[in-house]
Amino acid sequence: MQERALLQPFILERMQGNTETDQQFTTIFETYYKRIYNYIAYRVSCRYTAEDLTSLVFEKTLSKLDSFSGEKAPFEVWLFAIARNVVNDYYRSRKRTRLFSLDTVMELVSGKKAPEDLLLEEERNTRLNHALDKLAVKERNVVALKFGAGLKNKEIALLTGISESNVGVILYRSMRKLKSEIGSVDEL
Repeated sequence: MQERALLQPFILERMQGNTETDQQFTTIFETYYKRIYNYIAYRVSCRYTAEDLTSLVFEKTLSKLDSFSGEKAPFEVWLFAIARNVVNDYYRSRKRTRLFSLDTVMELVSGKKAPEDLLLEEERNTRLNHALDKLAVKERNVVALKFGAGLKNKEIALLTGISESNVGVILYRSMRKLKSEIGSVDEL
């Protein structure tokens, strides 16, 4: 958490200075890649799709970096708004076409782990994804922002347009639903 507090001023300083765009983008990419990926992975439940969508987020970030204004919202909120919109666009386009992912099959066939470990991991992921699928879209988005992206309730409130206390309530209810669906974390 302290690391995040130190990174934010650094990024703002870098963005306001006269550094090259590619250096700014490299800093942004290295700082936020894992959190953006985790957020998207919570939302889409497929590793390869999450990787593709994360790449799309950074592509859009690079193209719109000049339009960012720190007066409207903090950089982190702006970046996760792009990620949220990319995921929403993905689901909208998916309604139109249903595709079968060959990447998922390739992952199952060419895994480096032992078959038993892969099976157990797949079973855990499937149970978690089924539990996450039972959440409403709004609940899943808030859970992804909290645990996937590591945002604070205040940042989630700013990003989603709901109050900070409502974010807490949604998280609490979502965790109760997940717990009733899965049981304890040890049962995963």
